[in-house]
Amino acid sequence: MGRNVLVTGGAGFIGSHVVDAYLAAGDTVTVVDDLSTGRRAHVPAAATLIEADVRSEPVREAIARGGFEIVNHHAAQIDVRRSVADPVFDASVNLLGLLNVLQGAQAGGVRRVVFASSGGTVYGEAAAPPLDETTPKFPASPYGTAKLAAEYYLAAFARLYGREVVALRYSNVYGPRQDGHGEAGVVAIFARQVLEGEPLTVFGDGEQTRDMVFAHDVAAANLAASNASLPALSDLDACAFNIATGLETSVNQLVAAITRAGMTAEGGKGGKPTSQVRYAPARPGELRRNALAVDKAALVLGWRPRTTLADGLRLTIHALAED
Repeated sequence: MGRNVLVTGGAGFIGSHVVDAYLAAGDTVTVVDDLSTGRRAHVPAAATLIEADVRSEPVREAIARGGFEIVNHHAAQIDVRRSVADPVFDASVNLLGLLNVLQGAQAGGVRRVVFASSGGTVYGEAAAPPLDETTPKFPASPYGTAKLAAEYYLAAFARLYGREVVALRYSNVYGPRQDGHGEAGVVAIFARQVLEGEPLTVFGDGEQTRDMVFAHDVAAANLAASNASLPALSDLDACAFNIATGLETSVNQLVAAITRAGMTAEGGKGGKPTSQVRYAPARPGELRRNALAVDKAALVLGWRPRTTLADGLRLTIHALAED
């Protein structure tokens, strides 16, 4: 018998891949999503969709009464730039939304909460990459600050009520279903521009680095975090795990790799390689360098990334070309 699982944000980019992973494992899945950025088409017919704001009373009641063993929390405001421009909205979704979910989880006797945190923003730049989970936390944006505060709320919830909690600190996730017209997700944005023959805009000099991890690998990490035996919650980092590759890729390298992948894209529009790259001023709140060590996730969760950047970009562009 599979478990009864609820996934908030399960119609979104990452959340929908997580839903697929739970269903493939034989679990029963309910999705909560207000469809403000998620798409109904991303929710499989085998899952139940509750269309509601994660901050709302109906969501809290649904969790309290749903008999869920696991709650996986992906509903979020994900744009670092929007968090800088409107930190109150960012905190409303990313903190009040979490607290609403946690209240429902406590009332409903949920055994484990798996939380999508952000290793790309909670650490800041106090140390040289790759950063492990014990790296000092010093976020450079309201978004990262809210994610770190959310981890503290999770830990308090676990200590108060004896629940199990896991924080997965993602690096830069990319893959099929990412919005190529949105404000977040550089791979999807660049891939769409390459496929449509548009010039690419790079903010800063392009030498800033990111740790690019494929969405299917992230979904596998969520399944591992739902299954693994967890250590005692001795401090904030005890049940937190970096989900990444440990490798730095510069934005300029990413542009070149996406252009190559776009040239060989099959189906759909095909690739229209462009040599037009425009450079614009760097944006506030964004990191210069980032990569995350994944040794702890390998040791405790039994998880490692499996998808190379070249293969992940090929699969992403192929999916975007067919969309």
